Amino acid sequence: MLCVGLDPEPSKFPGAWQGDPSRIFDFCAAIVDATKDLVCAFKPQIAYFAAQRAEDQLERLMAHIRAVAPQVPVILDAKRGDIGATAEQYAREAFERYRADAVTLSPFMGLDSIEPYMKWAGKGLILLCRTSNPGGSDLQAQRLAGADGQPGSLLYEHIARLAAGDWNRGGQLALVVGATFPAEVARVRELAPTLPLLIPGIGAQGGDAEATVRAGWRPEGPIVVSSSRAVLYAGTQGEQGPARFAGAARHAALTAREQLQQARPRG
Repeated sequence: MLCVGLDPEPSKFPGAWQGDPSRIFDFCAAIVDATKDLVCAFKPQIAYFAAQRAEDQLERLMAHIRAVAPQVPVILDAKRGDIGATAEQYAREAFERYRADAVTLSPFMGLDSIEPYMKWAGKGLILLCRTSNPGGSDLQAQRLAGADGQPGSLLYEHIARLAAGDWNRGGQLALVVGATFPAEVARVRELAPTLPLLIPGIGAQGGDAEATVRAGWRPEGPIVVSSSRAVLYAGTQGEQGPARFAGAARHAALTAREQLQQARPRG
């Protein structure tokens, strides 16, 4: 169930690599090599690469993951949301340039902002639904108008219903639901019993692994629980070389994985 998020911040790199954006590939590749047998996915966040003009290093990283861990899917965390020809270009970026297996998307502009990605058979489209940040409630927890003047669904509930129903034409859709809201994870799982859920927020954001698994995991409904900073920077203080910080990252990933497995209902 564990996904390792790849959010490289050069200021947090170990030893002589600290502050050096040219080491982004080296840092992330060391994390991948140390954890590839422990994870169900990797999730590079495109902004951390683009802000450092390191898109070429992201391309190298994607190729490296395919070479050393071809069985591990890669989710490009881009949160794209646009329509028409622009969405088609974003889809090409994700699936041609970076050759991602899935991409995160904002559904705010409606189905026609998702449709260009659906042309890529076999690719996952992971829609923001109930995000882990506190400000997500500003919109996602707002109640829609119902029929006959009755209260309707909350916005995130409406998104979950659409993704589990009419929008999921090719069976490509999944949902993002934050670990910081386990009750909402359970509600989304109720509304979308078989959709995969990408659940960020354990580790540095404070989400509870046990509560997350109990709320979201079902035999017929997989969950992908993402941890980024708690794994990446578990051992980057001081003058550690790659073997030392990668070993600490592996230990942190193994601990997180064991917590997730222990929380899964038995029988």
